[in-house]
Amino acid sequence: MLLLLFAAGLGLLLMGAEALVRGASRLALGLGLAPVIVGLTVVSIGTSMPELAISVGGALGGSPDLALGNVVGSNIANVLLVLGVVALVTPLVVQRQLVWLDVPIMIGASVLCLVMALDGRIARWEGALLLAGAVTYTLFLIRLARRSPEQVPERPGVSDGGVLQKSGVLRQAALIAVGLVLLVVGARLLVRAATGMATMLGLSELVIGLTVVAVGTSLPEIATSILFALRGERDLAVGNIVGSSIFNLLLVLGATALIAADGVAVSPSALRFDLPVMTAVAVACLPIFFTGHCIARWEGAVFVGYYVAYTAYLLMAASRHAALEDFRFGMVFVVIPLTVITLGAVAFDGLKARRQASQRKDIPQ
Repeated sequence: MLLLLFAAGLGLLLMGAEALVRGASRLALGLGLAPVIVGLTVVSIGTSMPELAISVGGALGGSPDLALGNVVGSNIANVLLVLGVVALVTPLVVQRQLVWLDVPIMIGASVLCLVMALDGRIARWEGALLLAGAVTYTLFLIRLARRSPEQVPERPGVSDGGVLQKSGVLRQAALIAVGLVLLVVGARLLVRAATGMATMLGLSELVIGLTVVAVGTSLPEIATSILFALRGERDLAVGNIVGSSIFNLLLVLGATALIAADGVAVSPSALRFDLPVMTAVAVACLPIFFTGHCIARWEGAVFVGYYVAYTAYLLMAASRHAALEDFRFGMVFVVIPLTVITLGAVAFDGLKARRQASQRKDIPQ
């Protein structure tokens, strides 16, 4: 029964996210916003709606660990799983704006949330601060888009002058409304099923939120990013992943902390392990994005491998598996250092090649 409830809730979430993203992205493109801005704002906010619905529902329903675990787990899944899977499907070219602006903002938001959580709670005023950050970031991106307009692809319902026709506005508004309703209903079913599964399996709500619910609510990001990548709209694919991670922290966690009566409680285990992992994963994006502004397939494979290892660690820790200490030792002292050295070498080679290329351009022929 719980599995059916979980499947029904997840299905409604995915259908709602699809309707919301389709309506909102077409509306934004019809209003003349560039694809990368649409990916960072409209599509990212739309695909973050499942996380918002789950986290707010969990906080109001007395499940703060589920609310926090969903946000933290979704961000880890966005970078390691979603970005990794999309890069495995097709190598991704990254825009300079993402490297120099949006990824640093994602890192800064991760560090800020970690600092806010040090006292064991993200208070309501801190939630309001995060929410204000989300509004500021969105307005800044829109202003940036108006300063440097790009070629915007044509979309149905858009006139030659770039103005969305009235019938197009009504269609997309209806899609957005249907998507929101499906999200709310699906989130309620999913929260009820997830808490029931946690009790039945003897797992904590934090672990369920970090794994099952986080992957479930990241499915819209996986679906939309792969679809964008296969269509050749790679700006939308990568922008969706990075933007969704930023809005998960600023919008979703901020709104949840502001709405909940006592803010969002942070468990010691989340503060000790999961929040630092989320921050480290955000930092790991920078050197990978920096290497020639391209995410290769092998880098995607590394990210997916780390996500599998992270999930395995959570499940082993929850079940107190005998091999947990050996697994932890291997990851901390062997796998992670080797990965850091490899990424550092690749980043150095990329910088060296770029410098040599620029020097060749400066040499008169």
